[in-house]
Amino acid sequence: MKVRSYIKGQWINEGKETDLISAVTGDTVAQMVEGDLDYKGACEYARQQAGPKLRSMSIHERAFKIKFLAQYLLKRKEDYYELSTHTGATRQDSWIDIEGGIGSMFSLSSKSRINLSDLPYHVEGSHEQLSREGTFVGQHICVPRHGVGVHINAFNFPVWGMLEKLAPTIISGMPAIIKPSPVGSYLAYNVFKDMVESEILPEGSIQFIAADKPGDLLDHLNSQDSVAFTGSAETGRKLKAHPNIVANNVRFNLEADSLNCSILGSDVTPDMEEFDLFIDEVAEEMTVKTGQKCTAIRRTIVPENQVDNVIEALNENLDQTTIGNPAEKETQMGPLASKLQADRFDEQLTTLTNVTKSVYGNGEQKGAFTSPHVLLCHQPLDVDEVHKVEAFGPMTTVMPYDSNDEAIALANKADGSLVGSLFTADDDIAREITLGCAPYHGRFMVINRDSADESTGHGSPMPQLIHGGPGRAGGGEEQGGARAVIHNMQRVALQGSPTTLKNITNQYIKGAETNEADTHPFQQYFEELEVGDARTTEKRTVTKEDIEEFAELSGDEFYAHTDPDAAARSLFGEIVAHGYFVLSATAGLFVHPDEGPVLLNYGLENLRFVAPVSPGDTIQAKLIVKRKTVRQKKAKDKFPFGIVYWDVEVTNQDNEIVAEYTILTLIKRKHTLDMDIFEEEN
Repeated sequence: MKVRSYIKGQWINEGKETDLISAVTGDTVAQMVEGDLDYKGACEYARQQAGPKLRSMSIHERAFKIKFLAQYLLKRKEDYYELSTHTGATRQDSWIDIEGGIGSMFSLSSKSRINLSDLPYHVEGSHEQLSREGTFVGQHICVPRHGVGVHINAFNFPVWGMLEKLAPTIISGMPAIIKPSPVGSYLAYNVFKDMVESEILPEGSIQFIAADKPGDLLDHLNSQDSVAFTGSAETGRKLKAHPNIVANNVRFNLEADSLNCSILGSDVTPDMEEFDLFIDEVAEEMTVKTGQKCTAIRRTIVPENQVDNVIEALNENLDQTTIGNPAEKETQMGPLASKLQADRFDEQLTTLTNVTKSVYGNGEQKGAFTSPHVLLCHQPLDVDEVHKVEAFGPMTTVMPYDSNDEAIALANKADGSLVGSLFTADDDIAREITLGCAPYHGRFMVINRDSADESTGHGSPMPQLIHGGPGRAGGGEEQGGARAVIHNMQRVALQGSPTTLKNITNQYIKGAETNEADTHPFQQYFEELEVGDARTTEKRTVTKEDIEEFAELSGDEFYAHTDPDAAARSLFGEIVAHGYFVLSATAGLFVHPDEGPVLLNYGLENLRFVAPVSPGDTIQAKLIVKRKTVRQKKAKDKFPFGIVYWDVEVTNQDNEIVAEYTILTLIKRKHTLDMDIFEEEN
């Protein structure tokens, strides 16, 4: 296999060839072809060829591209699994990398379609009234940037590291240039090649650099571009300080390896479930991916009176770990990713053993293979090395503490980490330690017997939640659902009249001009409805009998609706209608009884009862098309449809708003789209 660069729509077939070695056998797996690359041209190609194509799509269309790409890759996963064993990964390790990466694409696509606008940009939150009469308002929107995202990935997760960065970048409307670590790059290359062959993304959306270092790539970035780096804190700092990065304020997201910790609560004893859960978690984080995880537990913080019990239990657990060829089913831990990584691990481990006591694992290194190591530091608050030196492999250092304050101090002493965890059955301890540690950790997992069965684990960043951390961990954020997309966009604060901003954003803003429709909107198809289309209903006078009948029908006999004496002493001073009666009566005013394109009411959002409605008051509603979202037609769906968000304003006889909310309806589409056809074909 030749691992080649893919630049400006072409595979680079000539250049210096470097053998890529199997961590298991020491044999050559592939050759990396390092050509003379035009980095400036690659950046311009991405910006000029792919950028405009991606930006012309809506966020949802781009998210569907990522979903379809994930489906395409998932069908080819066994090829990736076979190749992944050469990185030293077992089937379980590879599952985290391969299906974890593809799963992140699915999740980020779904979250984007649920939480972001079905427009080329995202209209963020509600508008802000900036003037007394509401004729001057503000609205935040997030727009695609006219640049390219450069992704520099670490060796430990060739697939996940690539895909979890790529998905939000493409959904945000930016093309990407991917630079994997040479170690394991044959796996990243195989996945990338399939993405190109799928032809799902517009040409130029993705480019691939097969090289040891990124050359002068960073010299050609501008303020519209971004860099996302995963790797060592030292390398990350060097890249972040690149003169061009600094001069042009190029966005730089740094996710660095950190000395993460796990804490055993002082309430936990060896006879409790939480003790066994803690031991299993620490042992697993030492051995999964042979400890080569940026989230691995490097510091095991335990009550002083439990140190011996923890070491004994941890040693027993590790004794059962089978080390060997990761292609064999019985193997639980394979080698490190390369002989070079094994040598680095040995050097870092030696530094730590000089200031600690080794209590498990003195096996010799053989090639890339090594054994797990447990160290004990008796005075961890005084030994800085255990909080600064990271041996990137299967190891942890046990650190005793004698109070919750000391446990917090130890957890925070590494000055920033990606994740910390706490095992306790006492929620008071959980609260104290969590809030004490939170400023220094990007994620904090609290486990007890109630959550353990479904826990995804200390070392598993989930695409729905942010992945990153302060200080040494880099100060960046990745993933986090729709936040990952927004992170790649430019937030703009718009100011103007409600009507002008409505016409710019294609989303109704309260106070904007509306178009009173001749045809009832519930009799129009999805494509026929325009943002700002409105329907003002007939009026209805609320009677005492209405309120009494609603109370009997609903069973809601709250005193303000049914007891005149108590109501007189209430906030309202008299009998008032139920809020949900007003809601129901309003629906009766605006719905159309005949069969039509409207399929069903999908729900309500932001419901507020602003003012009371009393017997004798007359209500009227105005229904306004606020925004629209296309939904993909599933194979089981009878019709293609979309969701229409309606702004509803309910007023009384004095034209005062008594209720306001957003109602969602599913409405038939007239036409099928490419995304519908793709779903049916797959």
